[in-house]
Amino acid sequence: MARKRALITGITGQDGSYLAEFLLEKGYEVYGTIRRASTPNLERIEGILPRITLLEADLLDPYSLERAIEEARPQEIYNLAAMSFVPTSWSQPSLTAEFTAVGVTRMLEVIRQTGREIRFYQASSSEMFGSAPPPQNEQTPFHPRSPYGVAKVYGHHITVNYRESYGLFAVSGILFNHESPRRGLEFVTRKITDGVARIVVGEAKELKLGNLDARRDWGFAGDYVEAMWLMLQQSTPEDYVVGTGEEHTVREVCEIAFSRAGLEWRDYVKRDEALLRPADVEHLRADPSKAERRLGWRRRVGFQELIEMMVDADIERWRRKKGEKASR
Repeated sequence: MARKRALITGITGQDGSYLAEFLLEKGYEVYGTIRRASTPNLERIEGILPRITLLEADLLDPYSLERAIEEARPQEIYNLAAMSFVPTSWSQPSLTAEFTAVGVTRMLEVIRQTGREIRFYQASSSEMFGSAPPPQNEQTPFHPRSPYGVAKVYGHHITVNYRESYGLFAVSGILFNHESPRRGLEFVTRKITDGVARIVVGEAKELKLGNLDARRDWGFAGDYVEAMWLMLQQSTPEDYVVGTGEEHTVREVCEIAFSRAGLEWRDYVKRDEALLRPADVEHLRADPSKAERRLGWRRRVGFQELIEMMVDADIERWRRKKGEKASR
């Protein structure tokens, strides 16, 4: 029996790397796209590079998407590529729209024109809910509070539109915040755990943060990629909210992270008004009951375990870096 083939856009990111590993374990042939114009950072997928195939493609260029699909001939496509850092969307709103909104349309249109039976997963985001009161589920109205959130709403609705208009098996996973040691350093959880590690090894004396009262539903990215896969294994295409159903503040992340290193967070964290967003999202908490009921999905890693895992990984990384520097 032929192995299933999957194509992942954004394979070099946090989610793409975990998803690629997950699909390889399931016996898939895994293809991933990288942008032609950039020097790709392959650090997250270094360990699996011999087992995957990388193709040049760009969400801004439909012809490159068509070539990638022709070469990979996938049964499943996971669209994880986007301008994913919310604060950057304020400084680059048009580019965010091109990648995160219109880029989804380009991919869907290429899939439609191939005429192949391809199942499509769109990475939607809890940022689409914005100021809508929690808990948020599949019926909660969207009220995005950033250009990123607005672009994700477009991507979500165009996926629904192609499903309803053309009968594509196209689904959106509305994932709440999901973190890991592979999270980008610009994201607040990783900024905190990396900041703790820098303080521990003597590379920093303080950590500057913005809104400590923002509340989020944080889970482990490695758990969430299973939900993506499960959505494409169903008999009918539907959208799902994925999260833990718990909420925590940025302050709580600080408490756990510094405590893991034997430090008192108040001695090191400084509030910086310059890091506040023009319009912030105060309160996000998932109602993942549909995903739990229909998909049988459950998160495995708890909040404290997640933050401690990230702190441990960052301290180890910084100690290794310091050791390498000292041995030169």
